[in-house]
Amino acid sequence: MVKPKIIKTSDNPLQTIEVEVFDEYGEKLIKQIACERPLTVMLNWKEVVTLMTLGSRPESLVLGYLKNQSFLNDLDALESVIIDWETHTAAVITREDIQQVDSALKKKTVTSGCGQGTMYGNVMKQLEGYRVPQIALKQSDIYSSLEALTHYNDTYKKAGAVHGCAVCKGNQVLSFVEDVGRHNAVDTLAGEMWLNQESGEDKIFYTTGRLTSEMVIKVAQMGIPVLLSRSGVTQMGLELAETFGITTIARAKGLRFQVFTGANKIEFDVKG
Repeated sequence: MVKPKIIKTSDNPLQTIEVEVFDEYGEKLIKQIACERPLTVMLNWKEVVTLMTLGSRPESLVLGYLKNQSFLNDLDALESVIIDWETHTAAVITREDIQQVDSALKKKTVTSGCGQGTMYGNVMKQLEGYRVPQIALKQSDIYSSLEALTHYNDTYKKAGAVHGCAVCKGNQVLSFVEDVGRHNAVDTLAGEMWLNQESGEDKIFYTTGRLTSEMVIKVAQMGIPVLLSRSGVTQMGLELAETFGITTIARAKGLRFQVFTGANKIEFDVKG
């Protein structure tokens, strides 16, 4: 396997900036706010989508997005990824032309994604009959993961206004990323796992955001069997989690959580 060449014309931009604000008493304060900037994704110089992002790991973000939207599947087909923050573009170049780009762009479904909002082509058709690997999980494992995650969220702690996503294994956070949209964050992790050829079968995926249909689909595409969220779950997200066999745990914070699917795969080993 030959990884694509990553070309950056400049350093990644700032994640937060300081601004002056006034509180309810008229007192001036210095606060951090999250930066947000557009990044237009080009596939072989054809415009695909413009994402709103913090820009912390743009190469992983665009590769994860293109893979999750089924534009790309073969890592060996990639030649280079060019990130240019002066023009706010990310150009992904393949060794051969991608024939399905035009047809995929014509067929799209508007979704509830934040920072994105579309699923292209026939992603759901490709996932017909698919189920993620099944694993057992302990209640104490959930608590361990949540405890480990409290040491992250740096941008959120400084400025708020961002979502965080992570890939965990046991009580170890393997990778954590924040972005203005939870879909940008999950695509970044998907791209990172794809580049590293890392399996998701023994992992837990964590998000601060709600579990919509698109989030569940992306986690299924990563092959991760457990989905853990600080927020809630939508009806279609729940249906798809059942379809794919994903253990879905929502409203998870501190010692509280709610299991929406896969309760039979959890050993409740902590006494109340």
